[in-house]
Amino acid sequence: MAVAEILIAILVLCLLVLASSVLRAYTLWARRLFLPASIIAGAVALLLGPEVLGRFIGSPFEDGAGLFPDYVYDTWSAIPGLLISVVFAALFLGKPLPGLREIWLRAGPQVVVGQTMAWGQYVVGILLALLVLTPVFGLSPMAGALIEIGFEGGHGTAAGMAGTFEDLGFPAGADLALGLATVGLVGGVVVGTILINLAVRRGIIDHPENAQGPGSAQERFSDRELHLLRRDRQQESQTTDPLTVHLGLVALAVVLGWGMLSALQWLEAVTWARDGGVEILQHVPLFPMAMLGGVLLQVLIIRSGYAEYVSERTMSRISGTALDFTIVAALATLSLTALGEHLVPFLLLAATGIAWSLFVLVVIAPRVIPFDWFERGVGDFGQSMGVTVTGVLLMRMADPNNRSGALESFGYKQLLFEPIVGGGLFTAASVPLIYQFGPVPVLILAAVITTAWLALGFLYFGRMVPDGGRGRLRPAARG
Repeated sequence: MAVAEILIAILVLCLLVLASSVLRAYTLWARRLFLPASIIAGAVALLLGPEVLGRFIGSPFEDGAGLFPDYVYDTWSAIPGLLISVVFAALFLGKPLPGLREIWLRAGPQVVVGQTMAWGQYVVGILLALLVLTPVFGLSPMAGALIEIGFEGGHGTAAGMAGTFEDLGFPAGADLALGLATVGLVGGVVVGTILINLAVRRGIIDHPENAQGPGSAQERFSDRELHLLRRDRQQESQTTDPLTVHLGLVALAVVLGWGMLSALQWLEAVTWARDGGVEILQHVPLFPMAMLGGVLLQVLIIRSGYAEYVSERTMSRISGTALDFTIVAALATLSLTALGEHLVPFLLLAATGIAWSLFVLVVIAPRVIPFDWFERGVGDFGQSMGVTVTGVLLMRMADPNNRSGALESFGYKQLLFEPIVGGGLFTAASVPLIYQFGPVPVLILAAVITTAWLALGFLYFGRMVPDGGRGRLRPAARG
């Protein structure tokens, strides 16, 4: 692809965001739904693209469908998988790092909710396959893993496992997984937006617009936030070109993450996967390792005495910009292709997955997450139905200024989540395991693990209370 074509695609993306920001300012329903400009821009691009407009009219370009040429969509389709690593690589750069105990107490409740959603998707999915999909529609029992692969794993995992489905005699599994990933992504945004509106109207969370409304800095920021703001401005004034330097640090964090992931994949290739075994680490995404690279880099920066030169505000801007571009590109390149003869099983899988995620958010999350349960839980809900970006988007809609600390907790959670499920080790191995051992042993395993996570949540985190400061917990007093 020519460099000029990539540049044009990025410029079109920026113009869509700009136009959508103006549209949002003059559209009452968009503000009432708390829709960010990135969501509106992505929806507009989808409507103007090959999946909607392109199906009804021709394209003004020889190689195109809809309003834009093909190379624009080729560029956009590559953006989410790349920039999500930037989002998480910058997440902890410039910030003080808490100890391991505090990390566990911050992220632990969200780990429980996220793991419960993921492992429970195997439970309800395999039960659906055993009771309905296999005996009634003749689908392979491997269909029981499709909810977790499509919803938690997303398009990348679904596409990456196409060869596995083909080799194991279930080629329709790849199409169903991709369809579920699409429904999950759209449904996560739509259902999540509805839930956020209901939470505002019932007083569960503050009105998001209030956090962005007019007022003095003292009215909108705490004393600590004002101190950090003044410190960041002073740091930026002392640096010759702060944005360039900070982008370099983010790039270094991504490189560190890529190096660690490549080393693990090499270790897998020369050990258990050497003789044609199941490749597990090959399906682990880069972004959780990029986040770990950012954490390691921040530790080195703090220990070397250069922490004062790294601005938290600049890193937040880099992460926020990358997130906006990721959201627009992901929505613009959604596939809306019909699933044909597997439509009924597909709808059953989608409905079951959505119902389970809603149940965990509404019933389990308030009993596991001691405070700010909605702002934190809605991120796990979004991730469980779409991709990590969906979860981050919903947290950003529910808590624009991240006053609850949900984004940091969500980021910490990824270190204990992504390597296993959501496109990680077990996600990649689930279909071969069902093929090799049958659905019942995998169902029992998933049920035991789900029960263990629930017990940890109810009996440990559910009994804790806030202990001052954002994200800290302590055991509840007895008696």
